[in-house]
Amino acid sequence: MGRRGLYDRRLAARNERWSLAGRVLTATLSRPELVLAAARRPVAVERDGRVLNRGVQALLVLTSALERTSSTSGETDPVDTRDMFIAMAKLAMPVRTDVHVTGRRVPGPEGAPDIPVRVYRRFGTGIGRGPRPPAIAYFHGGGWVVGNLDSHDASCRLLAAVTGCVVVAVDYRLAPEHPYPAAVEDCLAAYAWVHANHRELGTAAGVVGVMGDSAGGNLAAVVALSGRDGTVPAPVAQGLVYPALDARLDSPSIHEFAEGFFLTREGMEAYRAHYLPDPSTWETWQASPVLAEDKRGVAPALVVTAGFDPLRDEGAAYARDLEAVDVDVEYRCYDDMVHGFFGMGVVPDCLALATEVCDAMGALMRRAARAARAARAAEG
Repeated sequence: MGRRGLYDRRLAARNERWSLAGRVLTATLSRPELVLAAARRPVAVERDGRVLNRGVQALLVLTSALERTSSTSGETDPVDTRDMFIAMAKLAMPVRTDVHVTGRRVPGPEGAPDIPVRVYRRFGTGIGRGPRPPAIAYFHGGGWVVGNLDSHDASCRLLAAVTGCVVVAVDYRLAPEHPYPAAVEDCLAAYAWVHANHRELGTAAGVVGVMGDSAGGNLAAVVALSGRDGTVPAPVAQGLVYPALDARLDSPSIHEFAEGFFLTREGMEAYRAHYLPDPSTWETWQASPVLAEDKRGVAPALVVTAGFDPLRDEGAAYARDLEAVDVDVEYRCYDDMVHGFFGMGVVPDCLALATEVCDAMGALMRRAARAARAARAAEG
């Protein structure tokens, strides 16, 4: 089945709301050959046998043209891009309208402020006498420096709509105002709250997963690893979407895709300088989960990478490490994609794959929910 078939556009359109600019950009990128021909960039981009998706290639061309004409092009502190990051994220994804969304605050770590969260529930989920839905604590990407509840609102709506889970997005503190380990502490506290407050959320007791993209994938992995020693209750599943798992930034893909594919090595080094200003922390497992000595017993995992992503190799290495200690792992590398595709719905293939990733996470959570119900039944 082709990728267009994975995502029924006619059906989804009934529950999607695009901005006018988003509609125009989506229509443009649905004909990438015209964009590439107009830019005189018709040649396909290939690396190690992988061919970059043509829609993504067209988006790269348009983005490069915008940067050349923008006054903010050149070296920019990541902190200065926060508003732009949110604006671009809102442009790039449709908003699902079949999801109920509420905001609230939950207790933060000791001595820290309360944590804003946003709760997403597909309409009709958990109503009636059937089993309560699982919950997913979601941690947004953005290099621990940018991003918030608004930047990933559309992605969390999609996740809730596709999985049928209750999704709780966490607005953890950002660096450089709050460097490591503030983000880790906030995510642990928010996850623990989700786990303890299943009655208030209307979710299944003890059936909580974690998920995140990029820096959020790092935080999801840290929470999952923390469940081994009782720091927090162990999650039942973890979804890691092109996760940042090795702060040393020295894998082959880091060097191969150092520039030209949205996420750059220079940008990652700038984010790291804000979040991990002390180099001695780079090799701790709470900063670099791939370096955890013992990964046995962590939650079943969905690990997603992209073929043209600097972070590809560390995600693949983490999946191998989990498999080596008999953790159930589903690993997917979308060879023609770049870092960030999960939030690039203006490229039709990216929206299809984002939906596929959500569906895979939903399947993982449903298996966990069935196992939990079976365990309770066996206990009498």
